[in-house]
Amino acid sequence: MNGPTPYLTIPIPPAPEELALYEIRKKIYPRAVHGWFAKWRWALIFLTQAVFYGLPWLGWNGRQAVLFDLGERKFYVIGLVFWPQDVIYLSILLILSALSLFLFTAVAGRLWCGYACPQTVYTEIFSWIERKIEGDRLARIRLDAAPLSLEKLVIKALKHTAWFTVALWTGYTFVGYFTPIHDLGIRAITWELGPWESFWILFYGVATYGTAGFMREHICKYMCPYARFQSTMFDKDTLVITYDRERGEPRSSSPKAVKPRDRGLGDCIDCSICMQVCPTGIDIRNGLQYECIGCGACIDGCNQVMDKMGRPPGLIRYTTENALTRGYDTKAMWRRAFRLRTLTYAAVLLAIVAVAAGSMAIGNPLKADAIRARGSLAREEGNHARQSRPETDVGHLAGVSGRGCGRSDFFYAVRPA
Repeated sequence: MNGPTPYLTIPIPPAPEELALYEIRKKIYPRAVHGWFAKWRWALIFLTQAVFYGLPWLGWNGRQAVLFDLGERKFYVIGLVFWPQDVIYLSILLILSALSLFLFTAVAGRLWCGYACPQTVYTEIFSWIERKIEGDRLARIRLDAAPLSLEKLVIKALKHTAWFTVALWTGYTFVGYFTPIHDLGIRAITWELGPWESFWILFYGVATYGTAGFMREHICKYMCPYARFQSTMFDKDTLVITYDRERGEPRSSSPKAVKPRDRGLGDCIDCSICMQVCPTGIDIRNGLQYECIGCGACIDGCNQVMDKMGRPPGLIRYTTENALTRGYDTKAMWRRAFRLRTLTYAAVLLAIVAVAAGSMAIGNPLKADAIRARGSLAREEGNHARQSRPETDVGHLAGVSGRGCGRSDFFYAVRPA
């Protein structure tokens, strides 16, 4: 009699884990922070926004001080008028902007991103509005997790109304650089705006509303190219925000009365405040990351904790790789910041500024163009001369300009065959 049929066991490997192509967005709730770098950031926000919102309202000799009149092909900047043929000055301005970016990045990292970039500025403004209406970090987390109610709807409606008001005013100001802003305001009140003006006010307003209110850190992390190539402009003497691992590790949650060094512990109490105040949600203790915009919020947050714990500030600070590894003091670190590379950037920058300023100061401000008038034929005069009547276009760098059509003094000699 045959025994039971043996069964063959075939091991089945576990199904491979499915990886998403894109990371699921996790909403970041930045915590309010106060400190030296926060004061500097808000000072630059006030400065940049005073310039942006204020310039279109300034007058100069009976006209708007800064106006880019595309229809008339004139670009008014205070007391100067630039014409399309002055595009060389636009090229110089772009070159100066690029060199300034290289210089500031080589010296102290992403200063532009952390303090003056429009995305950072408007995100900070929108976050301030959000905190004033919804509360700080924990209050916003609780509000988003709460079920839908009338109170929640009112709070959210107030926030979004305030956001869109700021965004719409931003769009109106932007268009005010291309259309006289007083006239634009009158036509906006009387509902007489043209289609293009209405489009650009709404487009720029909705773009500000979306990027500063919703996309926020995703613009910096995924859309801005500067975050990707910034490392090529860094070196070991570039000032960057750094966590002092030698001083902070190993981490512990020891009370204030305990001296961590007596127990072989570091100064970091692992409170995660540096992560909670970060607008991009990174942990700076993991080292420099491309998401870091160099705003210094983590420095202010950590210094507040160190002050409460009775420990010296600077666990997270601006420093260089060479200063950490070689033990440079502050004076030596700053002396190495002004090295050959940064001095070269500064020298080229100053040279271009000097050449551009000299060109505008000593150049002939009067410009005249003679263009053959449409429908005007040349005619022959006596003594084998041919006379034409061109249209003249006269421009002055100081703003005096005129257009006319008059008898020309251009004669072309014709030699008989």
